Amino acid sequence: MRLRVLTINVQNDEGDPRRTDLLNREVRRLEPDLVAFQEVCYPGRRDQLAELVAGTGLHTTHQAGVLDRPPPDGDRYGGTAIATRWPHRVREVLDNRTEAPEFHWWTLAVSVSVPSLGELLFIVPTTPWRLDAETARERQAVEITELDARHRTALPTIIAGDLNAGPEAASIRFLSGLQTLDGRSAHYHDAWAVAGDGPGHTWTVDNPLAAAEIERVIGQPGHRRRIDYVFAGSAHAHPQASARIVAAGLMADRPVDGVWLSDHAGVVADLDIGRI
Repeated sequence: MRLRVLTINVQNDEGDPRRTDLLNREVRRLEPDLVAFQEVCYPGRRDQLAELVAGTGLHTTHQAGVLDRPPPDGDRYGGTAIATRWPHRVREVLDNRTEAPEFHWWTLAVSVSVPSLGELLFIVPTTPWRLDAETARERQAVEITELDARHRTALPTIIAGDLNAGPEAASIRFLSGLQTLDGRSAHYHDAWAVAGDGPGHTWTVDNPLAAAEIERVIGQPGHRRRIDYVFAGSAHAHPQASARIVAAGLMADRPVDGVWLSDHAGVVADLDIGRI
């Protein structure tokens, strides 16, 4: 079965009011089966999640709907959300505030009922954005693998989200199987590294919505990074199934109808999922 995975940080509802409708148009055009959304407003001043998936038939869960209490500044920044082609159920929610108290996003893990194949674990993390927060990102990367181990199914686990770190960072290298953390190792296939074309920058000064924030946070010229990812579980963890990455591309990496859709570009990956 061909499965399309999309991750996109929608930048809540800042700026041009046309952005959410245009993002919805792109989601409908791409027809993804699994979607990881970040910075989605819900349910305070607007239900942006419903607007993003209108007309798609996707099933949704927003972190605000499964948390015991709202996070600080949740109304302003929004939160993490999941949308899936088929029904899903929440397996676990990780509170990531221990290492980064200002953090507004949680890691969501859901089990998706894929027709004819069975249950698939879909994990959607968002990690701290600060440049000096790699320790927290490393801790969260290890927690993601532990979460996977607790709920892993026969089908390859899919991880997608805004991880706020480049491919050279320890957190990403750990998930990619290129280094250990705390005496542990893991391996997931980075969809862009397997099938993407070019650097795949998702946060760049070439995007005017990102340029001002990059100037504030980075303060250096010409900054461009790939910080949004789709990962697929490896054969050693799923010996009875496979996830072959056949394509990877960017969404919202250029204006649509003259409007930049977000300060991030999204990542779209096509995977052939099957049992062996």
